[in-house]
Amino acid sequence: MTAATVVAGVTGVLVFQAPPDDTGRSDAAEGKAGPVQAQARTAELTLDGDGRSASLARRETAPFSMVGVTWTDPAARATGTVEVRTRASGSGTWSSWLRLDGDSGQGERGAARGGTEPAWVGPSDSVEARVRSGAQTSAELPDGLRLDMIDPGAAAVTSMDPASFSVGGDEEPPSSDTTPLPGEGSPTADPSEQASAEPPVPEGPEETAGDTPSTPPSAEVPPSDAPSGGTPTPSAPDTSTPAPTAPAPTTSVPPDRPSTVPQPPVTSRAAWGADESISPEEPGYLPDGKVKAVVVHHTAESNTYTCAQAPAVVRGIYAYHVKQLGWKDIGYNFLVDKCGTVYEGRKGGIGQPVQGAHAYGFNAETAGISVLGTYTDTAPDQAAMTSVARVAAWKLGQYGVDPAGTTTLTAGDSGRSFTGKTWAKGAKLPFPTIHGHRDGYNTQCPGNSFYNQLPALRTLAAGPVTGLTLTSLTGAAKSGTTYYTKSAVTVNWSSKTPSSLIRQYDVLVDGTAAAKTAGSAGSAKVTLTPGSHKISVRAVHQSGRTATTAATTVIADTTAPTFTTKPHLSLRTGVVNTTAVPLTLGWKATDKAALKDVLLTTPVAKTYGPTTTSAAHSAKSGASTNWNMTARDQAGNTVTASVAGKPTILQETAAAKTGTWTTKSSANYLGGKSYASSAKNASLTWTFTGKSAAWVVSRAATSGQAHVYVDGVKTTTVDLKSATTTYRHAIWTKSWTTSAKHTIKIVVVGTTGRPTITTDGLVHLP
Repeated sequence: MTAATVVAGVTGVLVFQAPPDDTGRSDAAEGKAGPVQAQARTAELTLDGDGRSASLARRETAPFSMVGVTWTDPAARATGTVEVRTRASGSGTWSSWLRLDGDSGQGERGAARGGTEPAWVGPSDSVEARVRSGAQTSAELPDGLRLDMIDPGAAAVTSMDPASFSVGGDEEPPSSDTTPLPGEGSPTADPSEQASAEPPVPEGPEETAGDTPSTPPSAEVPPSDAPSGGTPTPSAPDTSTPAPTAPAPTTSVPPDRPSTVPQPPVTSRAAWGADESISPEEPGYLPDGKVKAVVVHHTAESNTYTCAQAPAVVRGIYAYHVKQLGWKDIGYNFLVDKCGTVYEGRKGGIGQPVQGAHAYGFNAETAGISVLGTYTDTAPDQAAMTSVARVAAWKLGQYGVDPAGTTTLTAGDSGRSFTGKTWAKGAKLPFPTIHGHRDGYNTQCPGNSFYNQLPALRTLAAGPVTGLTLTSLTGAAKSGTTYYTKSAVTVNWSSKTPSSLIRQYDVLVDGTAAAKTAGSAGSAKVTLTPGSHKISVRAVHQSGRTATTAATTVIADTTAPTFTTKPHLSLRTGVVNTTAVPLTLGWKATDKAALKDVLLTTPVAKTYGPTTTSAAHSAKSGASTNWNMTARDQAGNTVTASVAGKPTILQETAAAKTGTWTTKSSANYLGGKSYASSAKNASLTWTFTGKSAAWVVSRAATSGQAHVYVDGVKTTTVDLKSATTTYRHAIWTKSWTTSAKHTIKIVVVGTTGRPTITTDGLVHLP
């Protein structure tokens, strides 16, 4: 986190107007609503004899929830290990040692002390601390090491908006509550111990133009000779940048610049309980009035806070930055908790180019967003990533900056990155427009895992939508890769990009938007005209970038299938019973688009594929049966057809006889009897009206042969020999396209060695 020049001029105090509640008061339910005062306490660390380690013995304290270790020189760094552990209030459980990031980012211009990043430890009542210099260095620890403990206070805040800046050069900033621990003695004369005083501006040159804050770009501000808070004017201002001036009492902030993307919800300073009395100095603004990049941070503290505690975490960071380190305000422009809630950071208007203190040497051209927690080993939750992307895209969108692009920043001071890259003051350096703090400063921030997610974060912010997939079509049947519908279809899709970053979805039919939905939608209904169409889904990111799924073929079809061959019945071979005569049901159905199947609905339910044209069934003899069928296509259009059949058994006694025949009796025969003959040329002739016939016989290993004549013409010779004895066997069939009068005559061949045949009648379909 970095330096920003203390603006010389008249002290500005934010005046808030709280809206009345239902009783007309501006107080909330739990007592006085509004700013929440944080309490800060300190305890000096004892330095060991070699100057390379220091500690604070375990002790009980007044309640606190955030800790940090600070030192006298704001420019110094603690290069070793800084650790604390705390005892939870109530449970009495001690935490493990928590390592603090040893550098809060070199503070801002006018800082009173240097320090680690603060760490949220939750409500605690005891503490222990230890600091060790790095093992590979002989450098001693910074002077003035102390433990700073923050109680952020309990919130009972209402939404309050800043009404104006009230300017008064004689006003002194309110006193801090920084007090020593009981028994620790009086605070030292070090400015950091005198938190009731305005943080002083160091003697010497101003910080470079790259980090010099300015007034709002369009505000007309008369110069003032009076330094802020009575602080002496710096002796050698940098001539490369005009000395900043304070706004006059009538100064108004210019309207926020419109952005190319929507503004996400932001919790105001009043809503998280900012005590404005501890940071009365007016905000500073980027010298060029333009945000060229967003720097991403983590706060390098515990991730164990609850989302309900997040406002207190923000208040703790605010109090630590201002009351303990002596900054003019909280360093970040925005903070985001792990649940995705965005908090307003440094005052001055979230829609304005407010200069923060978060990226040393590059504050003058950037905005800073910090996620509460430490993300060295684990990446932020998706909710936090989404909110960071939304804030970054909105802020960059105010200035026409592509979140996925690169930019050139001017170094406000010499520096070194985490990877060892160095530069001189005034160097022009390329950066991604969304980059990590470590890219411009020697820090681990925003943690390895978070840093590895920055490419994904840029895609979230810049678009296009990722993972867009057309998942299914409701109201349409799929065959192969093609869908079929009558007309209306619901298109369903999914994507990996959070809906809050998506402007809209368009359902494209043949390349033209047929339906538009909100970015939170996952489906839309379209109506298609008959014919073949290409359907796809286009996602419009809030940036305007688009992504489109591959096109899916959908055929709209309102024409029903046809039975090109109507259902019909014919007798088939097999064993005949009076309750089950074997027969074949035949048909042929077609569709101009795609036939799905053919259903037999009565007398039994069966489903047949689109290429099936017949099926074996059986029916009771002497009873008429209706066979009802439905053909349906892939779009759901249907056509029905039916046929009726009555299988009739003609006993052998009904036939005209020639030659010698004997009667055989057995329950195995139809009607209990059959005829047998071994006389050559003996015959039986049946006459009937119908369209299908089947000759029924008994078969055995000694059975002989018979000639079959149809309407006086010899058709075939049938051999009744069978290795297995069977009865009532339809061995031969004949069918015609229409019903007519026919004769079937069987003639005994008189086969040598097995002349006998046994006939059991004739079955026909009228």
